[in-house]
Amino acid sequence: MADFVHLHVHSQYSLLDGAASIDQLVRAAAASGAPALALTDHGVMYGALKFYQAAEKVGIKPILGCEVYVARRTRHDKEPKVDEDSFHLVLLAENEEGYKNLLQLVSLSHVEGFYYRPRVDKELLAAHAKGLIALSACLSGEIPYYLTSNQPEAARQAAGWYKETFGAENFFLELQDQGLAGQKQLNRTLMELAAELGVGLVATNDLHYMRREDAR
Repeated sequence: MADFVHLHVHSQYSLLDGAASIDQLVRAAAASGAPALALTDHGVMYGALKFYQAAEKVGIKPILGCEVYVARRTRHDKEPKVDEDSFHLVLLAENEEGYKNLLQLVSLSHVEGFYYRPRVDKELLAAHAKGLIALSACLSGEIPYYLTSNQPEAARQAAGWYKETFGAENFFLELQDQGLAGQKQLNRTLMELAAELGVGLVATNDLHYMRREDAR
């Protein structure tokens, strides 16, 4: 599996959620022979500089990213019992322009969109999409949410929006298999949707800790 690259990775900077240190992640990736590694902490980029430096030191390519929270309405809507929940979306910087856009999105998610967590919305995503690669995320992503809620047309429309916004070559439906209920059927449906829309698929592991025995 030396050619496999983890593109959905949470470190200790995903507060109360990730258990792996930057150094642990980078060392493990290098030891496995991986050519690159992404860092996609929840809503923040606190670890980006340390991660970049650590990855370069061991000779693997650092991919800077973030798993952002997308407001279900707009980032300005902050109504109790309505706007608490948000969708997940993984963003990866393809180049310097993408990195700068990612910084803008994460900063604005805190300054303008914060409600329980830092949130962007589709207006911000459309304004700062250049140079970014978007992955549809886990079961909490917008498209998986609609598919598992028996709303296939809403999922199709959402996927079409992300394809149009980021470009067909920069939007991927994300396949995961951690043994969670409904994942296998969801993956089959995602593969069908990818073929229908002409977008790519990517396998990720939604990494939150280093070893099986770290789970607890």
